[in-house]
Amino acid sequence: MPNSPMNRMLRGRGGRAGAPRVLYLAYYFPPSRASGVFRARATANHLASRGWETTVFAAPREFFEEYLRGACDPSLEATVHPRVRVHRPPMSFSHWERDVRGYGVLRRNFPALSRELHRVLQSRVFPELYLNWIPRVLADAVACHLRRPFDLVLATGNPFVSFAAAWFLGRLLGVPYAVDYRDAWTFNQFTEEPKFPAGSPAHGWERRVLDGAAEAVFVNDGMRQWHRERYPSAAERMTVVPNGWEPELLGDQPFRPPDPDRPLRFGYLGTVTSYLPLRELFEGWRLARGHPLLEGAELSIHGHLGFFPKDVAALRRRLPVGGETGVRYAGPFDKADVRSVYAQHDALVFCVPGARYVTSGKVFEYMASGKPVVSVHQPEIAAAEVLSGYPLWFAGGELTAEEVARSFVAAAEAARAGDRERHARAVAHARAFTREATLGPWERRLRKLAGHPPDDDPEAPAGQSEREAEATR
Repeated sequence: MPNSPMNRMLRGRGGRAGAPRVLYLAYYFPPSRASGVFRARATANHLASRGWETTVFAAPREFFEEYLRGACDPSLEATVHPRVRVHRPPMSFSHWERDVRGYGVLRRNFPALSRELHRVLQSRVFPELYLNWIPRVLADAVACHLRRPFDLVLATGNPFVSFAAAWFLGRLLGVPYAVDYRDAWTFNQFTEEPKFPAGSPAHGWERRVLDGAAEAVFVNDGMRQWHRERYPSAAERMTVVPNGWEPELLGDQPFRPPDPDRPLRFGYLGTVTSYLPLRELFEGWRLARGHPLLEGAELSIHGHLGFFPKDVAALRRRLPVGGETGVRYAGPFDKADVRSVYAQHDALVFCVPGARYVTSGKVFEYMASGKPVVSVHQPEIAAAEVLSGYPLWFAGGELTAEEVARSFVAAAEAARAGDRERHARAVAHARAFTREATLGPWERRLRKLAGHPPDDDPEAPAGQSEREAEATR
């Protein structure tokens, strides 16, 4: 309870001297290669670079290495700031265990009872498979706080057990907490349909978390508005922190027009999922290759097929590789190699699920490349707001194969034109979305929440440009 003796004791050991100290609850963190891990890694790195004592609580390593085989990118760990401390509270993996020898006593001897208990927990307590991460998170967080108090708890979701843990810790430790919605919790941002039926405890938990949060941030304004309408009591504490790109990983992408003596090379970089409009993409590509500018052109798909091994076969069947299609599956690549992968292509394909609440983190890297970008998605998605103003963006008025083909041809014309000034304007547009530009204002707000005014930080930027300020609204 907020005024319990233990709570008063924990608060009393706090203080505002020295660097601010944050506990960051990020279940998916390197070496995980889940799409949201890049925002989590960038956030931890940015806080550490600004002088925060940053402790990340993440999932146990074996979850990614043994239970989600193929879901790791070891090269990502090398990109974590050396001052970020990563702790991995243990948890049970009973739901993911497929070897009977690894079953617990209850599941091994009473499988029906075990299933029923699991169903009750999901339907009445907290509807998420990661619930058993919470006990050790809470215990380890309290132990860390007793040794050296935290000034702030920050949680990113999904999974959203991290939000529930932040709520518990905020009350127990008497420190403010903030939550970062990488994804929507109670609705599917790809289909815009509810994830949970009316009466599900998920809705009550979301309201409870938002009512207690010092700040809730979202990746785009569409997501923020959706939550403002449903949780008006927390509306004034909801803000937008867009995704961004890392110059230290991508580097400068110099102006390099394609060789006039070879066919054009288009590239898609990112995880291939069942949500992508692959039919429109590949049919549009087939139509576009009938144009003289795309004669012999190649479309390379770089990335994993799904997030789990079970996804691979079905997704591979949807890729029309081989023959005369010009489509090539290049496979996954390490984050450390991203610069060279971008450099291989003359234009890029931005293919994402269509919904008003989808931005995608990849779009920021695409813009930073300074290359023509072909959009393959519904025109009204949130990513269109980011791409607006990018001078090498090519998108149709609707998601059809014919419109996609026209976008491919327009991008091919831009690539062959080799306009150095247009490339420079494209790169300038992207600079408003570096992680420094998008995370900087948020870091300063978090510093105030933690009781450390920004002026205490000698490394904090003196101010924002007008473009940077606009990027974070």
